[in-house]
Amino acid sequence: MNARRQNILRLFQSMGYRHDTYKLFADFCELAALSLSNAVDPAQREGREARYLQIVKGYTREEVELFPRVLAEVTLGLEEGATDLLGAVFHDLELHNKYRGQFFTPFEICRMMASMIVGSKEDLRRLIEQRGYITACEPACGAGAMVIALAETIRELGINYQRHLHVTAVDVDAKAAHMAYIQFSLLHIPAVVVVGNSLSLEEREHWYTPAHVLGGWTGKLQRAQAAGLVEVEEVAELAVPTPAASRPSAPVTLPAVGQMTLF
Repeated sequence: MNARRQNILRLFQSMGYRHDTYKLFADFCELAALSLSNAVDPAQREGREARYLQIVKGYTREEVELFPRVLAEVTLGLEEGATDLLGAVFHDLELHNKYRGQFFTPFEICRMMASMIVGSKEDLRRLIEQRGYITACEPACGAGAMVIALAETIRELGINYQRHLHVTAVDVDAKAAHMAYIQFSLLHIPAVVVVGNSLSLEEREHWYTPAHVLGGWTGKLQRAQAAGLVEVEEVAELAVPTPAASRPSAPVTLPAVGQMTLF
C-alpha cells in the first residue's frame, strides 16, 4: 500500500469513531463530486450547492475540514500515477464485504483488458485520423478503473486522450458514479458520468467532467450526431463504438479494426 492510500485511510479512520465508515466514505465522494461539478457546471450549481450544504450539516467544522485533505491526497496520488485509487481505498476500508458486496476489478486486470481492446498504435491512430476522436461507453463503471486503464493505455501509445477520447460511464450506484467522476475529473478525462441503469435506460443524474466542459464536447457530439456519424447503440459492454468526427463530414465506412469490444 502506497503512502497516499495510507494517508487517506488515516484521515477516514480519524473520523470513524463518530460516523459509520460507509456513510463517511459515500459523503466524501459526493461532496468532492459536488465541488468539482459546481466549478464547471453552472446549470446544476444551485441544486448541487444546496445538496452540499445539506450533507455538511451532519459533521462538525473540524470534520468538514478533513474532507479537503482527503481530496488533496487523492489528487496527489493520481498525479503520481493513473490508477483506481478510490476503488483501492474502498477495499482497504473493507466496505466491499461489510455492506453491499461490491467488488471492483483490480486495476492490473483492467490494464490487461484495455491493452486487448485498444490494439496497436497504428490501428488507433487510423481511427482518430478518420474521425477526429473515439468514444467509449462503460455501462457499469464502478469507480472507473476500466476507463482509467483505457485512457492510460492510449496515453502510453503517445496519443492525447484528453483530446481524442470521450467517455460515457454509467452506474446504478450513486456512490460509485461519484467515485468515477472524481477520478475522471482529476485525470482530465472528457466524460459524462450517468447515475442510472444501463438495462432499463433510466438516467437520474448527469455529471460532466471539467475536461468535457472545457473541451466543448457537448457541441462536438451534437454536431457528429446531426451529421449521422454517431449511432445510438444499446449499452451492453465496454466498447469503443462507432467513432465520431469533430466536425461534420460524409459518413465513412469503418474498417474491421474500428469496433473495439471486450467480448
